[in-house]
Amino acid sequence: MIRPPELSEPEQDMLVETARRAVHRGLVHRRFIPPVVDATDSDHPRLLAPGASFVTLRRDEQLLGCIGTLEPVRPLIADVAENAYRAAFADPRLPAVTPSDYEEMSVKVSVLSSLEALEVADRGALLAELRPRVDGLLVVAGHRRGTFLPSVWEQIGDREWFLDLLWQKAGLLPGEWPRDLRVFRYETLEFGD
Repeated sequence: MIRPPELSEPEQDMLVETARRAVHRGLVHRRFIPPVVDATDSDHPRLLAPGASFVTLRRDEQLLGCIGTLEPVRPLIADVAENAYRAAFADPRLPAVTPSDYEEMSVKVSVLSSLEALEVADRGALLAELRPRVDGLLVVAGHRRGTFLPSVWEQIGDREWFLDLLWQKAGLLPGEWPRDLRVFRYETLEFGD
């Protein structure tokens, strides 16, 4: 298992501030404004390396948005900014963040490790491999896919229920095991304000 990158506290703070700034710019300008990324910044090379992240926005316990990427496609700092903007204004499950929400919102950033393919042939084998409170899980079957971050374990402590809800999220029937099903796990480094 490849672990998520280690980030210093100042780097974590920079990513949370980047996320917050992306939402604020979206409220002011009504569009995404990418962060200025200095490719010569030798003080924070881990923020400039390709990275995958999720950004979760909440107002108290109310979810305002959660959007992310599962594989690194751009510099981590740019990924966090775009995911924060999309979580605030393009999460299809929720209305857009308002200025009032912004004033009360908390930001959590989850930086993902690489995906690890699990060689499991059935539900029992997957249940045996699954590490509660450690593993995030991605399931893919044809065009259907769904993921749960490791933090979802806080609400869903039971392995069976975790899988049933993930299957439902992916558009699969609980207990179904399509022939083309692929399962991946990952870990996250989570931090926020």
